[in-house]
Amino acid sequence: MSYERLAKSYAYGLSKIYELVINTDPCYAYLLEGNDVIDQKIVMAHVFGHCDFFKNNFWFSRTNRKMVDQMANHATRVRRYQDLYGTTAVEEFIDVCLSVENLIDRHRPYRPVVREAEKPKEDLPDELIGDIEAVPRIRAKDYMDDFVNPEAYLEEQRKKQKEEAEKKRKFPEEPARDVLLFLMQNAPLTRWQRNVLGMIRDEAYYFAPQGMTKIMNEGWASYWHAKILTSHPDIMLPSEVIDFADRHSGVTATQRGRINPYKIGIELFRYIEWRWDTGRFGKAWEECDDMAERANWHRPTDRGREKIFEVRRHHNDITFLDEYLTPEFCAQQRLFTFAHNPKANEWQIATREFADVKKKLLFQLTNMGQPIIEVEDANFENRSELLLIHRHEGVDLDDGYSRATL
Repeated sequence: MSYERLAKSYAYGLSKIYELVINTDPCYAYLLEGNDVIDQKIVMAHVFGHCDFFKNNFWFSRTNRKMVDQMANHATRVRRYQDLYGTTAVEEFIDVCLSVENLIDRHRPYRPVVREAEKPKEDLPDELIGDIEAVPRIRAKDYMDDFVNPEAYLEEQRKKQKEEAEKKRKFPEEPARDVLLFLMQNAPLTRWQRNVLGMIRDEAYYFAPQGMTKIMNEGWASYWHAKILTSHPDIMLPSEVIDFADRHSGVTATQRGRINPYKIGIELFRYIEWRWDTGRFGKAWEECDDMAERANWHRPTDRGREKIFEVRRHHNDITFLDEYLTPEFCAQQRLFTFAHNPKANEWQIATREFADVKKKLLFQLTNMGQPIIEVEDANFENRSELLLIHRHEGVDLDDGYSRATL
């Protein structure tokens, strides 16, 4: 759906695709052959910003830098499966996998590997296990016990007890965020289906950091294409200035009803650089409550460039906005939330309050603006049914999409 929307938008002249940058080692960039010379200059400078971000941002540190080769291997395996099991069967299963490709744990690659606790041994004699787990026996005198409770009967009771314990045991013990991994390990799939699901999961994890850093990545690239072309007179000719301004303003224009990642990203990087250049940080700045003094604050440190490189290295979009979005920045950029007024039958500004605007922004970025779905129980009510839960963190379920997916 998103591909068709983008293709039609491009075909009808509503948008333009200038370049494609691939996060590999080395990075590959494909520039549109029909671009004007000034467009190519902007795009090349923009691409350098993306490449720097891919290489140095922490959230890209765990991505596979040879993913193009791996995707080629995936394509070869899929074609082989099509030859073996039929094109229709394979494509239909891939469609099913793609409908849930976002059900991964985006923070999983950055957590330390935790070894599973050793399972308790179950082959101890009853007297050492304890009364709770003891095999139920028929009451009898000690001298009759071997006849009333023969070993075959006890073995049968142990088997029943184990089956009951398995039914009562909750699985998984904790909600599982990585739904694709859970399905790979536990769903009744054939080997080729499990392999295809693994390919979809690998590619989903490869693209996840790009969704987690969209604002920062585009803002960083836009910052540097503007800086490179306007700071070096040998790069942009005087006759190209108007075209550059037109292209740049088009990319960073505020769009009605949505956040432009290019715009908010470049403006926030510039704002951070300005704050650290003028000393608007630290204890003295935070404790100052004189509005006039804060407005005229100027204690030069020239640490702005150093600071934005530090920010570029460590943050993703959520921590970027959470840490550096301020009431002053929201006022400068005229950020607000809006809602539909049913009485007036129109969309209206709901609030300009900083806390509400920031909360709304962060909710839109949490889990890339998608509902958080977890595996709660793989044997719901002992019916061998998979129970998925929606952990609500500001994003509602799309009822039509969720029902169609299920």
